[in-house]
Amino acid sequence: MVWTSLYVQRWPPFRTAPHISPHGGHAVHRKARPRTLKTLAVAGVLAVAGLAVPAANAANGPAPAAAAAVPAHAVTGYWQNFDNGATVQTLAEVQDDYDIIAVAFADATGTPGQVDFTLDSAGLGGYTDEQFRADVAAKQAAGKSVVISIGGEKGTVSVNSEASANAFATSVSALMDEYGFDGVDIDLENGLNSTYMTQALKSIAGQAGPDFVLTMAPQTIDMQSTSNEYFKTALAVKDILTVVNMQYYNSGSMLGCDGQVYSQGTVDFLTALACVQLEGGLDPSQVGLGLPASPSAAGGGYVDPGVVNDALDCLTKGTNCGSFKPSRTYPGLRGAMTWSTNWDASNGDAWSDAVGPHVHGLP
Repeated sequence: MVWTSLYVQRWPPFRTAPHISPHGGHAVHRKARPRTLKTLAVAGVLAVAGLAVPAANAANGPAPAAAAAVPAHAVTGYWQNFDNGATVQTLAEVQDDYDIIAVAFADATGTPGQVDFTLDSAGLGGYTDEQFRADVAAKQAAGKSVVISIGGEKGTVSVNSEASANAFATSVSALMDEYGFDGVDIDLENGLNSTYMTQALKSIAGQAGPDFVLTMAPQTIDMQSTSNEYFKTALAVKDILTVVNMQYYNSGSMLGCDGQVYSQGTVDFLTALACVQLEGGLDPSQVGLGLPASPSAAGGGYVDPGVVNDALDCLTKGTNCGSFKPSRTYPGLRGAMTWSTNWDASNGDAWSDAVGPHVHGLP
């Protein structure tokens, strides 16, 4: 991602230093939590926040309906837990076109692998922890998924041993329980060990249950070959993976699936590099296109939202392609992602207004 101008935010590419506040690291043991229990918890938070709670959620009433699953075609947006010059938002103010909201970011603690999360209330205009929790629940009640993002360009989380994998799994699971997050986003840009990250993610998924949402945001270099650690991880967790939203920005030129070199900022860069993942073992439903929401949101690679839509059409329908045209189409492609909802707001919601309806209208 990027932090730009006033810290260029890459989505994490250049970012302001995150607010770190270690949380004690005691082991948390829990059973898989059915979505119905989670929905009851959401209802409780909504009630505390003074929001309407359906009668079906009453203690002696019928079990509440399961929360909506991630749509077949979904838009992911990163919400900034800091002020870097983009529009400051509460979670409630995140644009409605976003189906998956990634809270950026959890912070490393002094224990290898362990993460924690602290709301930057001062940087967000006095936004309180209580309001944030209520907003998470309200977004979920509206059918959205809210996940906690780990890493970023300056993220220092390292999972490279049995102990750090356990610490990572325990602390992420604890944050999911504490805040009601639906899952986790892996945005580690400073190295990743596929063996131990796979172990950690499988553990988290096992505790979370069937509604667990797992997203990833590798850099382009991380997904050039199935032998790369990030790509290996994505394939190893394919059974629990929701979507890989690769960052098609802040990148040098890369190889497409046809062996040709493509430069960022073009429709061909998006389609030819997506093809590497689509032909490398990921299901189309596990592939999304990650782009900056505005020129200020990244150091390079911004494209007009219309180019994003052209790339989506090329991959799903074989239309609006550039010089590269895939040998087949992928109508099940998951969708698109942006860094960030805040930069989108700064740019008049131009990205979500254009890309959101287009993603939701895919075949």
